Amino acid sequence: MMATVLVVGADKGIAHSIVRQLDARGDDVIAACLFDGADLAADGIRVEPQVDVSSGESVKILAARLAANDTKLDAIYHIAGVMWLDELGDIDYDSFRKQFEINAIGPLRTIEALRGLLKTGAKVGIVSSRVGSLGDNTSGGMYAYRISKAAANMVGLNLHHDLSPDGISVLMLHPGMVATDLTKDFPGEHEYITPEQAAAGLIRNIDHLTPETSGRFQHSDGTFLQW
Repeated sequence: MMATVLVVGADKGIAHSIVRQLDARGDDVIAACLFDGADLAADGIRVEPQVDVSSGESVKILAARLAANDTKLDAIYHIAGVMWLDELGDIDYDSFRKQFEINAIGPLRTIEALRGLLKTGAKVGIVSSRVGSLGDNTSGGMYAYRISKAAANMVGLNLHHDLSPDGISVLMLHPGMVATDLTKDFPGEHEYITPEQAAAGLIRNIDHLTPETSGRFQHSDGTFLQW
C-alpha cells in the first residue's frame, strides 16, 4: 500500500537516497529541501523548497502548505543535521549554538509543527548518532556534536511518550559511518558505508517500527543502541 512520506533535509546525502529509494518503490514522497531540490523535482518528485529547520517560521510555512493540500503523513524521516568538529580548548560557541539549533531543536520544532498532519499509526524517524550516546562515549571530544545529538535523543524519547497515545511511533536512528560531506573531516580510521546503504537500512528500520519498538535508538544494521 502506497504511503505518504515526508523526508526532511533531502538536498543530498542519506536523505536524498531515502527519497530516491522510497520513490522507486512507489511511495508518495515529499522532499523537504533547504535549497530547491531541482534534481528531484526534475524526476517528478514533489519538493518543498527552502525548508530551514532552524527557523520556526519556515517549518510553520511548510506545515501550512502541506495542510492546504490536505496532506496526511504516514511517516516522517527527519534527517537534516550538521557537524562541525571541536575539541576542549578550541570550542566555537557560536558554532555550538548553531549545531544545537539544527540537530536538537530542529527535529522538535519540525515534528511539533507537523503533528496535526500525522495519521494514526504514523511513524517518525529522527537521525541521531551513536556519538550522542552517553553509554557509548569512551573517547570524549566533539563537544558540540555529541551534546546536540544527546539532546536530540531526549527529544525523540519525549516525542515517543507524548505521541504514542495517538498511535504514533518514534525511533531514533543511527545511520552508521557513512561517506558523506558531513563525515569527511571525522577523526580516525573507519569503514564507511555509502549513503544508499545507510538509506536502505534506515528505511528497513522504519518499515519494521511498531508501537512495541517505539522509543528506542537503532543502528541502520538493525541493532538497538544504548542511550
